[in-house]
Amino acid sequence: MNQFAYIPSPSIGYVTVGPLKLHAYALCIIIGVVIAVWVGSRRWVARGGRSTTVGDIALWAVPFGLVGGRLYHVITDYELYFGAGRDWVGVFKIWDGGLGIWGAVALGSLGAWLGCRRRGIPLPAWIDAVAPGLAFAQAIGRWGNWFNQELFGSPSKLPWAVEIAPGRPGTVPGHLTYQPTFLYECIWDIGVGFLVLWADRKWKLGHGRAFALYAAAYCVGRGIVEHMRIDYAHHFLGLRLNDWTAIVVFVAAAAYFLISLKKRPGREEIIEPDYQLPKADAAAGAAEGTAKDADEGAETADAAEDDEDLRALKKLAADDEDEPEPESAKDPAEAEKPAGH
Repeated sequence: MNQFAYIPSPSIGYVTVGPLKLHAYALCIIIGVVIAVWVGSRRWVARGGRSTTVGDIALWAVPFGLVGGRLYHVITDYELYFGAGRDWVGVFKIWDGGLGIWGAVALGSLGAWLGCRRRGIPLPAWIDAVAPGLAFAQAIGRWGNWFNQELFGSPSKLPWAVEIAPGRPGTVPGHLTYQPTFLYECIWDIGVGFLVLWADRKWKLGHGRAFALYAAAYCVGRGIVEHMRIDYAHHFLGLRLNDWTAIVVFVAAAAYFLISLKKRPGREEIIEPDYQLPKADAAAGAAEGTAKDADEGAETADAAEDDEDLRALKKLAADDEDEPEPESAKDPAEAEKPAGH
């Protein structure tokens, strides 16, 4: 094979730490979640919210998202887990790959809505804050496909083609390197994240429009990359099922963006209505302020009293200087002198 350069794939998709086996696919997802929460938290604080709110809501959104992503994958690729010669237990082996982003976003949004509802926070504002972080998280998560040697494209001899071990599902006999669709989508997702950051900084997107921009932009790239893949997938009218999903989501996201822009221009001024200092801190601050005011009042009163005393002393001294000298205080010798001398 005349191949001078290509991207090699790891021989295994996990690392062993003592008795623990850390799967790279799961590790990529965890890192992605951390990045998404970090980016979302910074954006939320910049808009006037608590620094912990995004993480608190993520505790609802992430589990729902994982379940939704897995359900979408299992439902759309049910033949991998059910039927003759299949082991349904594989449904729970999430570390082997198989998370559908569409199901993850759909059910994850439901979890986020529940979390936001409990906190009295508008869901559109929260998803706007996390939108670019989600794109960056997906970019990191795609490297899990590289570790698992899955979701690659057609055979290729490009210098950046990815090596896939012979016999892997979807490989073509006689070919060793393929289009690295995981890499293409990773680059696209990073671009989507920065696009949302730039657009939000320039136009102050609100009421869910930052999230809609992320969803629409992602769907464009996902549709292109999906068309390059050669792994098995259900087709409808000549297109892969995920292509149709991308089209539907793109249309819905674009329509929402335009309708929202017309009906609710601008962005939310208050994103966390109940955000204030904790009661204990507020009470302590009030008590400290009261004590400070009392001290300042006492100091002012003392100063005024001192000034009054000083003015009284000055007045007394002035009266003493103006008062005529009494006769008894004159010199006796001068008193005895005859008049006219």
